[in-house]
Amino acid sequence: MICSIKQSTITPTINGSDTTSRRKNMSAIQRYLVLPSLNANRSKPVLSVSKPLHVSKVESFALSKPQKRTLITCKAYEADRSEPIEVSGVKPEAAKKVKIGIYFATWWALNVVFNIYNKKVLNAFPYPWLTSTLSLACGSLMMMISWATRIAEAPSTDFEFWKTLFPVAVAHTIGHVAATVSMSKVAVSFTHIIKSGEPAFSVLVSRFILGETFPPSVYMSLVPIIGGCALAAVTELNFNMIGFMGAMISNLAFVFRNIFSKRGMKGKSVSGMNYYACLSILSLFILTPFAIAVEGPQMWAAGWQTALSQIGPNFIWWLAAQSVFYHLYNQVSYMSLDEISPLTFSIGNTMKRISVIVSSIIIFHTPVQPVNALGAAIAVLGTFLYSQAKQ
Repeated sequence: MICSIKQSTITPTINGSDTTSRRKNMSAIQRYLVLPSLNANRSKPVLSVSKPLHVSKVESFALSKPQKRTLITCKAYEADRSEPIEVSGVKPEAAKKVKIGIYFATWWALNVVFNIYNKKVLNAFPYPWLTSTLSLACGSLMMMISWATRIAEAPSTDFEFWKTLFPVAVAHTIGHVAATVSMSKVAVSFTHIIKSGEPAFSVLVSRFILGETFPPSVYMSLVPIIGGCALAAVTELNFNMIGFMGAMISNLAFVFRNIFSKRGMKGKSVSGMNYYACLSILSLFILTPFAIAVEGPQMWAAGWQTALSQIGPNFIWWLAAQSVFYHLYNQVSYMSLDEISPLTFSIGNTMKRISVIVSSIIIFHTPVQPVNALGAAIAVLGTFLYSQAKQ
């Protein structure tokens, strides 16, 4: 439908003849603007009065100078005949996928570096409780300095926020210590092969505790995950029960952490970065008394002297690097969790272990039997099938 409205100039003087002429012109304009009867011509498309009209284009241009008139052309279309309007630039959905992809790549790279330095520290200083405590303390200190210097905006929290955060901090503390204990007893590759079974724990917790149901294909995808992890564990040359149980406990704790975190972040003004900073601070307060009770300052002092005598000053740099990279990779992971669901987070966390397993085998020259490698490959394949079944 195209309508044209012509604006005529208004003279300052009005007399009788002008009034008569104006009435005639107004009558003509009214006849011109009246829509034709819907029954007048049934062969042409009929304008439905029940469908909304959308203005698609408004053009304004001036005619020749002597006329001094402006013609405004208004084009409209019915709702069911419209075409989608193309928006220039990147679509929001595509931009979100790119953003999550960058988060995941950064998260995985930082995690590889952390695991390398963490294993070096634990080989020279086998005190996982203190190592875990120092990682949380370093991250907490980094964020408090960032808030004090206004590099990052400090979060606005209240008692209700910290109350909701407490169970998340408990799960995070347990998972962090359990994984560190596991890594101090067995190879990095073995720990992460066992931890690749996290989607199985996620489905079981969601099914039996949260009451969620899944299609049969999801449950079937858990078979290769569990079978692959079991095959890798049985054929592991450096198998240790404490290391195995630590990885299993870490899986369960981190599933609860991810679920509680996603619930706690809903409706909160605290971003993913600040959320993890608050989580680190609270976990530090929870872990410190237990670390002192389990290991104690006397053991730490003796181990510190031994590590410095064997490694030298590089040991201090290793300890600082593992603490800094631990905080960074977890901070980026929580920025990812701010954008995705807990199950997607678990999938990304499992796929991340491929790079960790391969890099640790290369760097530490970990002996791997063909059967052990087959078990790891089956577990990773099961994770891929699980992600496809979830989609």
